[in-house]
Amino acid sequence: MKSLTPEQIRHRWLALGIVALAYVLSFFQRFAPAGIAQDLAASFQTSAASLGILAATYFYVYTVMQIPTGILVDTLGPRRILALGGIVGGLGSFLFGFAPSLDLALVGRTLVGLGVSVTFIAMLKLVAVWFEEERFATMVGICMLVGNLGSVLAGAPLSALAQASGWRGVFIGVGAVSLVLGGLCWLIVRDSPAAVAGRERPKFDRTAVLSGLVSVLRNRDTWPAALVNTGMSGSFFTFAGLWATPYLMQVHGMARAVAATHLSLWFGGFAVGCFFIGTLSDRLGRRKPVLIASSHLYAAIWLIILSCVTMPLAVSYALFALLGLATAGFSLSWACSKEVNPPLLSGMSTSVANMGGFLAGALLQPLVGWAMDLGWQGDMVGGARFYDVATWRSGVALVALAAIFGAASCWWVRETRCRNIWKPG
Repeated sequence: MKSLTPEQIRHRWLALGIVALAYVLSFFQRFAPAGIAQDLAASFQTSAASLGILAATYFYVYTVMQIPTGILVDTLGPRRILALGGIVGGLGSFLFGFAPSLDLALVGRTLVGLGVSVTFIAMLKLVAVWFEEERFATMVGICMLVGNLGSVLAGAPLSALAQASGWRGVFIGVGAVSLVLGGLCWLIVRDSPAAVAGRERPKFDRTAVLSGLVSVLRNRDTWPAALVNTGMSGSFFTFAGLWATPYLMQVHGMARAVAATHLSLWFGGFAVGCFFIGTLSDRLGRRKPVLIASSHLYAAIWLIILSCVTMPLAVSYALFALLGLATAGFSLSWACSKEVNPPLLSGMSTSVANMGGFLAGALLQPLVGWAMDLGWQGDMVGGARFYDVATWRSGVALVALAAIFGAASCWWVRETRCRNIWKPG
């Protein structure tokens, strides 16, 4: 990368800061159903399977949009789709907050997923274009650390705020913030250093786009990273995005505030872990050993969760914080995918790696609910269904299997030593 002028350096940090704030909203929207799962079940009088579909709608759209987003950021640039995403996501949040029925809530959730689905890949593209290659994992870790404030807010703070003022007002407010950030992306974000000086315009070559996408998909080194992401982030999104709070309340008899605190510790550990693991990997100059260690710790903790064993509260808190640190291992999957594909296709390569986790979340959230509904004995508590420990085990087993699959896939990841190793065939 050519040295940047002082003006370009200032601009890249300002633009990245705005996009990181948009990513905070993306994380909040992703995990918010977990913090208000009981409220949603009571408001819409829904079963676990239907609640799973409501939460998973976000992931359906997010999954479908990953490759198109990668193509768009590699061709039209991230600025335009970030601005449009902010508008669509804001309107979806408004509709979700005002929805009188489950059907309209589903439409709102779909629009939210559509709007925020562009944020992460666009942010990775900006980091790849504006920062040095050897700092990629570190910068992504910093962005993840900031973005995870949204997931932390979706835990105990959202639960407390929803109890105090109602969950609907929260999403209406979030919608307004999304519109403001979309406008700021249009005004301030630029696609590259050259664009700051007005010397660059986006180009769209359909033939080059299709051939680039095919080359990423045909590259066998792309897929191990994608499978790691599928298993690890898929299990994370599934459980933390919906089922964690009800699990802790119903299996371990925790108060809602205590269960929500566990969720916040998970998210907080994940946020810190993303920064720590990305920085550690860049400093060691290695990807695979760090990925293997974190993913296997992650899978081991899932076996403890599956056992439903009762433990002292302090130990339970520590376990969820450690779970967050281990979860962050999958953040290296984007670097592993980017570094085995052409640099100009960083948007497409990271989007392919990112797609698996959201696909797994989209499939597992309702599948877990379906498995649990099969074992439901007809008990109700506070207008929501209550499930016994054996039933919870059947649902959690699906999530644990995904985590183990992600850990096993790490052994096929190609070591890049933190640099791009792609060579034309």
